[in-house]
Amino acid sequence: MKISRRNFLRLASFSTLGAVACNFFDEREFISQSPVQLPEDLVTGRDNWYATLCRQCSEAEGLVVRIMEGRAKKVQGNPQYPTNLGGHSIRCEAGLQNLYHPDRISGPLLRQGARGTGLYSPISWDQALDLLRGHLQAQTDRSRVLTVTGPLRGSMAHLTSAFTDAYGARHMAFQPMEDAAYDQVMQDVLGQQTSPTFDFKNANYVLSFGADFLGTWKAPVQFSKGYGEFRQGLGRRNRGTLVQVDSWFSLTAANADTWVPINPGMEGMLALSIAQVIISEGLAPQDRINQLTGGQGSSALDAYAPNIIAQQLGVPPLHGTEPHEVIREMARGFARSGSRSIAIGGSGASAHTNGAFNLAAIFALNFLVGSVGAEGGVVLNPPAPVPELAKTISAASTGEWHRTVADISNGRTGVVMLRGVNPVNDLPGDIGLQQTLNRDDIFVATFSSFMDETAEMADLILPERTPMEDWGDDVPSPGPGFEVIGMQQPVVNPLPGMNPMGFADILLQLSREIGLDGATPLNMPTYHHLLQDQARKIQALERGSVQNANFNSFWNSLLQQGGWWDRDATADSDPSMPNLAEIASRASQPIITGRTDGNTFNLIPFQTVSLADGSGANLPWLQSSSDPLTTVAWTTWVEISTLVADAIGLKEGDFVRVEGANGRSFVAQIYHHPAVPPNVIGIPVGQGHTASLRYSKGRGENPLHLLGLPLEEQTQSLAWAGTRVRIVPTGESSPIPKFEGIVPAFVPNQEEAIVKVTRG
Repeated sequence: MKISRRNFLRLASFSTLGAVACNFFDEREFISQSPVQLPEDLVTGRDNWYATLCRQCSEAEGLVVRIMEGRAKKVQGNPQYPTNLGGHSIRCEAGLQNLYHPDRISGPLLRQGARGTGLYSPISWDQALDLLRGHLQAQTDRSRVLTVTGPLRGSMAHLTSAFTDAYGARHMAFQPMEDAAYDQVMQDVLGQQTSPTFDFKNANYVLSFGADFLGTWKAPVQFSKGYGEFRQGLGRRNRGTLVQVDSWFSLTAANADTWVPINPGMEGMLALSIAQVIISEGLAPQDRINQLTGGQGSSALDAYAPNIIAQQLGVPPLHGTEPHEVIREMARGFARSGSRSIAIGGSGASAHTNGAFNLAAIFALNFLVGSVGAEGGVVLNPPAPVPELAKTISAASTGEWHRTVADISNGRTGVVMLRGVNPVNDLPGDIGLQQTLNRDDIFVATFSSFMDETAEMADLILPERTPMEDWGDDVPSPGPGFEVIGMQQPVVNPLPGMNPMGFADILLQLSREIGLDGATPLNMPTYHHLLQDQARKIQALERGSVQNANFNSFWNSLLQQGGWWDRDATADSDPSMPNLAEIASRASQPIITGRTDGNTFNLIPFQTVSLADGSGANLPWLQSSSDPLTTVAWTTWVEISTLVADAIGLKEGDFVRVEGANGRSFVAQIYHHPAVPPNVIGIPVGQGHTASLRYSKGRGENPLHLLGLPLEEQTQSLAWAGTRVRIVPTGESSPIPKFEGIVPAFVPNQEEAIVKVTRG
């Protein structure tokens, strides 16, 4: 049988031609088991386990997948992979449903009706790629082509960047609730292009400002592994102490020894107040103090002394201790542990108009106690040993997206290609991307396996292979403090009737047909070949966890282990000391926008452990997994202080209208929560989808659409925690879908509650 080049590219990424099957096969190997031929309860073969990577979130944990009779049956964490060490998140488990989802798009689709109506007809891959190539070749000004992906690392970042550069297109990465402020501060304060990791395992004291590192922030599986040992002590030290400073009661706050609720956006000033105590009381070496303050000593931060600023910060009295003494005790505990203390900031701390200042002040505390680069402190990560794998593409800020949408609206964009992202739903509604794409002079192609809100605006839909069907690699961020390269291999074939194609192979095919394949990586036959080319460069290092002079043996060992790492290859950079006085000069109050009339609250959108940013909302396992603190599932709820709700006559399950800063509103149910501060409410993100997917369409609401466009002043990232909203009772009520039963959460003694009702 003759095979065309395009058909070869599709088959070459099947596991039948990869690492998990024989080199020779017959056509029956492409036929999935039939319930008639092989009942589900009849297992006649043996199971095999294959190492790969999870791609359900940015952490990309190492996995091993159980394959039985050609089907993926079970997912477990890879015990050898250095970042997660056998652990994995619930989102990894749901990857199986992503593979076998009944609403998965089986082949290329071409729009037939009006844009946004969801009317499509199937076409062949040859027709789809010819159509896409034709639109690309028709652009006389190639900068009118915009490529949008998620944040990328490793070979995919290298290949995508090479394609867009060679063609002359623009490339933007999109991520819901992006954190450009964090990325900027890592460069400014720590001199790092990648995120550091935190040695919780060997730490004695952790001071976290808004970073829900046990829930959804950065790499919770990796952090939870270290946190478990931090809590146990393991005979080498006492049980570690965790203090969570947060205006929201997160999963990390629930696990902390002390939770210190403060006014939203004041985390940076609290960090400077802690630094002032350490400096004024001589709790750090004088030479280090001089370096950090430019020789000014305590006078550089005297304006932030606890007795001056505690009331402004909103620090409550704890256990009979006055607010200014609470700050002093935090400072002394942090300084007492020296280099085994960690100060981290993220999530809510960075999601304000002064977010970059907040993070700079927080991470500077680590220099004050000497924990940067120390055991039990902030561990810097080295770049990948292969330059091509060191390529990273971070998410663009919301401000950049606002300008890009304006360019599209003004006719400066002719073709938009989107891969694995849903910005129509996930960008703030005020940016207006959906309305901007609804025009006839623009061609939209999306690489998506599901019909989401962005896909419904596309002219052409090209279904991708799922991660379990495709090749890939990854340089984890944050890494474990040494060089790591993870490997992703196809562990199953697409089911009969499914005809997806890998995004990387499509780029390589287009490169050949447009004439961009003059150099590596665009001249590679397939993405599989490109990954092997990178593997040869790793092999040439002759070090690390996989070494073999024979490349085939090296490649097989690389796939069997799930990657390559070298525990001796650590970061050798020594970041320069930040200037606390200069950071203090940039201090600013957060600007909270929105409603100021009756029953108004600071809205804190938050991610749940299961749905996270909502990219997996179409998976019923994630929808049905209850939130660990409230046990609510399948819907959107409004968390409000129990005492405040009682004061204004709201019962749990009551429906309220939440009115945003931009005139938008939606209706959701109240959940009473005794640990919510009286001046805030929290609403989970991830719901509110309108596209035609059975498990997510019409379910819940999206709080990001209520925010308007509050932006962080330095990086223009979305200040998603800086909006006030109003709640209005509707008079309707219904039991909220939760698993905790009918007994409400309560504070043992309301007179001694940490959070008092102080509303007027």
